[in-house]
Amino acid sequence: MNGLNDEQGMRMALDQAREAAAAGEVPVGAVVVKNGQVIASGRNGPIASHDPTAHAEVLALREAAKVLGNYRLDGCTLYVTLEPCAMCSGAMLHARVDRVVFGATDPRTGVAGSVLNLFDHSQLNHQTHVTGGVLADECGQLLKDFFRPKRMNLHPLREDALRTPDASFANLPDYPWHPHHLIDLPSIDGLRMHYLDEGNTDAPLTWLCLHGNPAWSYLYRKMIPVWLAAGHRVVAPDLIGFGKSDKPKKDSFHQFATHRQSLLDLIERLDLQRVVLVVQDWGGILGLTLPMAGPERYKGLLVMNTTLATGEQALSDGFLAWRDWCQSQPLFDVGKLFARGNHSMTPAETAAYNAPFPDKGYRAALRAFPPMVPEFAESPGAAISRQAHAFWRDDWQGQSFMAIGQQDPVLGEPVMRHLQSQIKGCPEPMLLPDAGHFVQEQGRAIAEAAVRHFKP
Repeated sequence: MNGLNDEQGMRMALDQAREAAAAGEVPVGAVVVKNGQVIASGRNGPIASHDPTAHAEVLALREAAKVLGNYRLDGCTLYVTLEPCAMCSGAMLHARVDRVVFGATDPRTGVAGSVLNLFDHSQLNHQTHVTGGVLADECGQLLKDFFRPKRMNLHPLREDALRTPDASFANLPDYPWHPHHLIDLPSIDGLRMHYLDEGNTDAPLTWLCLHGNPAWSYLYRKMIPVWLAAGHRVVAPDLIGFGKSDKPKKDSFHQFATHRQSLLDLIERLDLQRVVLVVQDWGGILGLTLPMAGPERYKGLLVMNTTLATGEQALSDGFLAWRDWCQSQPLFDVGKLFARGNHSMTPAETAAYNAPFPDKGYRAALRAFPPMVPEFAESPGAAISRQAHAFWRDDWQGQSFMAIGQQDPVLGEPVMRHLQSQIKGCPEPMLLPDAGHFVQEQGRAIAEAAVRHFKP
């Protein structure tokens, strides 16, 4: 006898399971008892530790072996809230645990009687006695309560996509805003699009902020507070494949028409009015084609370091060099890229740009977007871009404001001066001599100037 009854031992294991649940891990807990004393405990931790072996039982066994100074755990009883899997059962047998007591059965992976009984093989050189079903209802209910919100998820994830864990975005500097999601936009068929939506819907202006590659809505964190302080509304979506939006696994998902239509769907769903379109990089390549589909929605254009890729002019040498570099460096450090042209960025800000892409499986958009820029007259997106060129030259009735980061080697002042000549009524641009491609990193001054420029 170990001095504790089985119910007492299981309640200690349940305490560990609750701690696992509080940490976002599957709620399984374990304790090891010898001579009536708890000598070790463990709770599930594979997610936080990135360790597939970090099951509650294994962690408890490791701790017990250290306490006893012996990898053999003779005379020990292990209590665990869920029927152990093959890995954990094998570890218990190798450790020579005398007895295993578990709570809820596991019909999918349990090997103490459910899928099979690994402990019931006389050929093995050690036999461990097994008792199951102790406080089974309580142990099972803890698991049901943990998984119920996931089963009731209103935003299911498509099998061909990934979703960056929310934990990746915890405690981002200067990004306090509440997330919003749409999962039923027709053009993206069940993929979840994230967007920020701050301010009142009846505000005099709505600033629609479109990012480029490899950025996300975090790029606008220095500009959003200025517009909100002016009493305006800000909507800042993450393109599919970026930020907090879902990320298709295949590069082939990413098409000019798909991304353009997803933005049109978003604008219609939110019924955006009195819009100032704010664009940079791919935010402009796509975004500059949007207003002609509903010009009555738009009052202004704020354009920064971007272009209209009509296929009629050769792409700049800077862009071609960027495209070749992306192909040769598919796992480039996103945050380091931003910091290269913005030396005042903190390590936390740099990390925020890496947050959406925890491993290479999330990076399909980063690979797909550089080759997607329309290069020739027949390239996808080139025809609609030519229509947009005619719209901005001949039909645009709103106000315009341009800001240029002059240190941009890809879409810098020569490209922007050409774009300025294509936009009807576009005044002399605001020049930022120290800003690079991601000009929003110096965005507060731009946002303040834009507030003064645009009249509701």
